[in-house]
Amino acid sequence: MADDTNAQAPSTELWVERTGVRRYTGRSSRGAEVLVGSVDVEGVFTPGELLKIALAACSGMSTDHVLARRLGEDYDAVVRVSGDADRENEVYPELNEILELDLSELDEAARERLVTIARRAIDQVCTVGRTLKAGTVVNLDITTD
Repeated sequence: MADDTNAQAPSTELWVERTGVRRYTGRSSRGAEVLVGSVDVEGVFTPGELLKIALAACSGMSTDHVLARRLGEDYDAVVRVSGDADRENEVYPELNEILELDLSELDEAARERLVTIARRAIDQVCTVGRTLKAGTVVNLDITTD
């Protein structure tokens, strides 16, 4: 039997379906759903909010293994993300993240090492952050009936 440890998992299909005026449901082939809409629609995320959440979640997940190894599997963490849109150019010129951790049980040297390791982990494996920093090509096709 061949070793599949380096085999790529099949891509998850992602799409959004329009469910109302400026309201969509994002879906994945794995069964996940997220409600998306404009800022004046209750109970939904805006696309910009989802971008920020994706960045924060990616940073958190990128540090999960190294932090759990040093702080224990049940450590608490919150990643906050903010950044205002430049509406004239329709971009987020700056996004700011804060990773909140309780490191009070560690001495100063151990805290500094862990912060350095967490930053390195995010810089090396957070695909969302790396993509935003590098920029990416976005291709759009429009099909019609």
